[in-house]
Amino acid sequence: MQKQKVSGKAVTELAGLDVAALKGKLAEMRKELFDLRFKHATGQLQNVAAIPATKRQIARILTLIGQKDLGA
Repeated sequence: MQKQKVSGKAVTELAGLDVAALKGKLAEMRKELFDLRFKHATGQLQNVAAIPATKRQIARILTLIGQKDLGA
């Protein structure tokens, strides 16, 4: 599974989602992070930079959920 570089456009697309969709995306990203960590631990991960990139994506999603919960 290759990661795409997150651009401002991708963040804008995330911002257009509602809270329920963001929570679904969050669950998907957390599962992906788990899989990446597992592959890293077993020596099967080729692109170790995908781990921090996935963490940043999770942080972006959590930020958007928090903003939408506050009504910003």
